[in-house]
Amino acid sequence: MFCRISVFIISFLMCLSVSAQSPKREFRGAWIATVANIDWPSKPGLPSVEQKQQFIRLLDQLQSLGCNAVIVQIRPACDALYKSEKEPWSYYLTGSQGEPPFPYYDPLVFMINEAHKRNLEFHAWFNPFRALMNYRKNPNPPNHVTKVHKDWVINYGPKAYIDPGYPEAREYVIDVITDVVKRYDIDAVHLDDYFYPYRIAGKEFGDYKSYTKYGKGTNKEDWRRDNVSRFVSLLNTSIKHIKPYVKLGISPFGIWRNKSKDPEGSETKGGQTTYDDLYADVLKWLEKGWVDYLMPQLYWEHNHRAAPFKVLQPWWYDHCYKRHIYYGLGVYRMTNARSGPWTSTRELLWQIKDIRGNCPNSGYSFYSASCFDKIKIPIEDSIRQNYAQYPALVPEMPWLDNKAPATPVLTVENNTLKWETANPDKETLRYVVYRFKNGEEVDLERNDRIVSIQTEATYKDLGKTKGEATYVVTALDRVWNESPASNKIQL
Repeated sequence: MFCRISVFIISFLMCLSVSAQSPKREFRGAWIATVANIDWPSKPGLPSVEQKQQFIRLLDQLQSLGCNAVIVQIRPACDALYKSEKEPWSYYLTGSQGEPPFPYYDPLVFMINEAHKRNLEFHAWFNPFRALMNYRKNPNPPNHVTKVHKDWVINYGPKAYIDPGYPEAREYVIDVITDVVKRYDIDAVHLDDYFYPYRIAGKEFGDYKSYTKYGKGTNKEDWRRDNVSRFVSLLNTSIKHIKPYVKLGISPFGIWRNKSKDPEGSETKGGQTTYDDLYADVLKWLEKGWVDYLMPQLYWEHNHRAAPFKVLQPWWYDHCYKRHIYYGLGVYRMTNARSGPWTSTRELLWQIKDIRGNCPNSGYSFYSASCFDKIKIPIEDSIRQNYAQYPALVPEMPWLDNKAPATPVLTVENNTLKWETANPDKETLRYVVYRFKNGEEVDLERNDRIVSIQTEATYKDLGKTKGEATYVVTALDRVWNESPASNKIQL
């Protein structure tokens, strides 16, 4: 009993501490995985109406948890959860590879619209090089990349992969991704940690043909890293050429290198690392400005023996090279926890507290969305009490755009606030409505004074205010730059 009471008190004090430090700028996201129907849809082949209902429920739940972004997997394995002329409809969506949903709709258009209605950024998540989840089965049509370009495909373990060693294969993947950038209103392209696959003990990845053709006598490991770096660099350039505001984010494995192998590495003992095993030179990408954010997957507890969160969290932030570092948090660890640090809310709240305390302009993403329905610990209540209480704006990225929108001009009619904003470039704008007590200083850092983030240019309080109040409005552009405050209106 004493232990349970102690854990409760510690968790409660942790909640108060985190809430008190709630920042105005913070990335708050969640992954929605579609591969193997991890998060959505709950199973293949559901009717379109049921797919939509499930997705809306996920978004409403994440919005209630304070999220301002969702990361949705739209290409699990050279397939598509959207209308594509390049790759087939995904089995995980329709239950039959290549068959469209019935009744027909474009899930990506639907998902983006529903996310934007809730002021959630939509990050389109691609697995770049995974070709088949089971290489013994290839249900794709004859014109699919795995059948047209069999020389690109390598079977490794139970899966098959596109070989990043072929320049034309890398260009194909970039073409698939930029097709989405051109045709859909996404906010970011997101890649996961799979570039070269995770090592399988005693089994070599069979890229000897591409290495023989393109390696030119260089060290194979350096050559592999260069292949991935060329891919990331060209992808970023291609995205920004089409839509300069679309972000590129990557979520690498949580350990870059161990310090035992590289003095720049972290004090960890990881069996695999993103640099040595996945051939992802992520620090180079940050330094060169080829990515807008990294989101390392830190799915370990503070005092993990091989990969402690308390070591990795500051290590990544210290290596940000003026780009953003967000953190992937493993809420899935709480789903079946029977002992250890994941059996209470304490570890997760502690991790968010550290991110907030140590990393300005940072944030986190939960892996993954459906876990909240499986966790028996009251983690949703803890998050709602501490993070949904006050909203957060997504951190700005001045290297993309550092020009704020024009200041709104605020008027009032029949107790309804209305405003106009000069917008000669017809940008997509959001608006932030602040409410202060009369006589209180207008301080735009007070996110506890935000009463609405919206796209409409009118607002009515609907009787929520007790007594008179002072309102101001600001405008947000596509990458969350905020205008100065409007003129004040008292109601």
